[in-house]
Amino acid sequence: MSVRAVRGATQVDHNDRDEILDATAELVAEVLYRNKLAPDDVISMVFTATPDLTAEFPAYAARKMGLTDVPLLCASEIAVPGSMPRVLRLLAHVDTELTRADIRHVYLRGAAMLRTDLPR
Repeated sequence: MSVRAVRGATQVDHNDRDEILDATAELVAEVLYRNKLAPDDVISMVFTATPDLTAEFPAYAARKMGLTDVPLLCASEIAVPGSMPRVLRLLAHVDTELTRADIRHVYLRGAAMLRTDLPR
């Protein structure tokens, strides 16, 4: 087993609590699924949100999914002029047999435009 980092992002339409929770849950689930990870494989997750998303902590969605013993952290993304609005980002540290080249980073919804180089 190795420790690997997995990235992901998604975009929501509005600064709405339910939208943030739903999009974050979708992102976490897809990161686990695409990388064949179980909740016990997750070491930690860091979530960031662009400054225009303040209605809820993204990590709360992961807690609601059962990741109750995983260290989670939320932070604000830096406000770069002209950057994509309403984006939630994730950085997960995981135990896995996958090589770095085999890790599947997940970019959903409008955030898929941030990494057009990645396979879908």
